Amino acid sequence: MWIERLDASHALAYRERMLEAYDRHPQAFTSSVRERAVMPLSWWEGRLTSKLDVLLGAFDGGTLAGIVGLALEPREKARHKVTLFGMYVSTDFRQSGLGYQLVQAALREAQNHGGLKVVQLTVTAGNDVAFKLYQRCGFIQFGLEPLAVRVGEDYFDKIHMWRQL
Repeated sequence: MWIERLDASHALAYRERMLEAYDRHPQAFTSSVRERAVMPLSWWEGRLTSKLDVLLGAFDGGTLAGIVGLALEPREKARHKVTLFGMYVSTDFRQSGLGYQLVQAALREAQNHGGLKVVQLTVTAGNDVAFKLYQRCGFIQFGLEPLAVRVGEDYFDKIHMWRQL
C-alpha cells in the first residue's frame, strides 16, 4: 500500500472511485452521482491537474483504494487556509488504518505549501467514524451547519472542523 499524488493518468480510476463514494454515501458529499457521472473524462483530468487542488490516492497493487483532496484558497486574504475534501476509502480497505494514513499524508502535503496555517473540513453529523478519525488527527469542531446537504427529501447537517498546522 502506498500513497501518491494523483495526476491526469489516474483520471479514470479517480472518476470510478468518486462515483462509488457519491453512490454509497450521498449524505457525505455535496456532489451527486447524477451530476458527476455526466462529466467528461477531461473534467476529471482537470480536477487532478488544477493548481488549486491537490489529490492524493492510496494504492493497493494497481487499485485506487482511497482518496483525499486539499483545496487551496486562491484569494489573497485567505491563502493561509486549505480545505480537506473528498475523503473516501473503498469498502474493501476500511478498518485498516488507511483513512488515518490518508489524512496524515494530506497534512504533510499541506505543511509543504508555504504559508498555510489552517486546515478545515466538514463532516456529516452522525458520521461518528469519520468524526472520530478527524479528532484523532487533531481536528476540533468549531461549528455546525444545519441543513447543509439535501438527499431526496432528507437534510443532513455538517460539522465544521479545523486544525492548525
